[in-house]
Amino acid sequence: MKALFVFPLHFALQIFNLCFWGALIIVLGIVKLIPLTFLRQTINPVIANFEIAFGVCSISLLKFFNRINIDYRVNSEMSKDQWYLVTVNHRSYLDVILVMDFAYQRIPAPKFFLKKELIWLPVVGLGAWALDMPFMQRFSKAQITKNPNLAGKDIETTRKKCKKYKSTPTTVVNFAEGTRFTLAKHQEKQSPYTHLLRPKAAGLAFTLNTMGEQFTELLDITLIYPENEDHPMLDMLCGRMKRIVIDVISVPISNELRGNYDTDEDFKAYFQEWLNTLWANKDRRITSYLNVQDSTAP
Repeated sequence: MKALFVFPLHFALQIFNLCFWGALIIVLGIVKLIPLTFLRQTINPVIANFEIAFGVCSISLLKFFNRINIDYRVNSEMSKDQWYLVTVNHRSYLDVILVMDFAYQRIPAPKFFLKKELIWLPVVGLGAWALDMPFMQRFSKAQITKNPNLAGKDIETTRKKCKKYKSTPTTVVNFAEGTRFTLAKHQEKQSPYTHLLRPKAAGLAFTLNTMGEQFTELLDITLIYPENEDHPMLDMLCGRMKRIVIDVISVPISNELRGNYDTDEDFKAYFQEWLNTLWANKDRRITSYLNVQDSTAP
């Protein structure tokens, strides 16, 4: 019964928050089209702060409408003046907002690699464009077979965007699974993990090859919704969200993680094994946390 009252009000306020900050970002993004370097250098930090403000306000609304405990588990010091590569599991659209909020006073505003279709999403698409986020177009094996020129298009986008991020401290976020976790996808893709889909290595590898020497460290973020795993976004809007765990582990970026993923088969095999090990450890942490929760439940 509570959800009947909470959902429409919470949803309306979240949309207002998105439209308010999105409109400011889009307007300044249009101003950035004026070909003046100093103008872009002035505007970029401002709209980055607007992005963080959107995330903070959105999570504030979440906390207001939900009796929730957000458990932050961070094992390293961070700085807004450094470069970070973030890899995170993908469970809900809420993941993006949580990463934005986490960045506040910790790390630079995050840049997300987005599906190209999202550019048509009202406010979100133009806002992401104004924030210089890369839009990735994925092609099926059948499409690449029919037109081999399509191969590597995403990688070229990665290279171009990463070059733009070299001049200003930046957080680059990669959802390595490529899509949100569902039980249907888990079974379809025959994932070897209990709580995760198989990670895709190419985007992460090319980002490291392009900017690896610049990143201070890789942050492996694990998001867990212990009591709301099936529909986190809907439960959040309805006031049913109870607990979120944000587990952050710092991973050193060694020289061995930088190489030509496209042409070096030995490096490709090494990188895939490294990422699969990272994902297996992440899966074990989720299982461990959920088991502890189950054992302490009344």
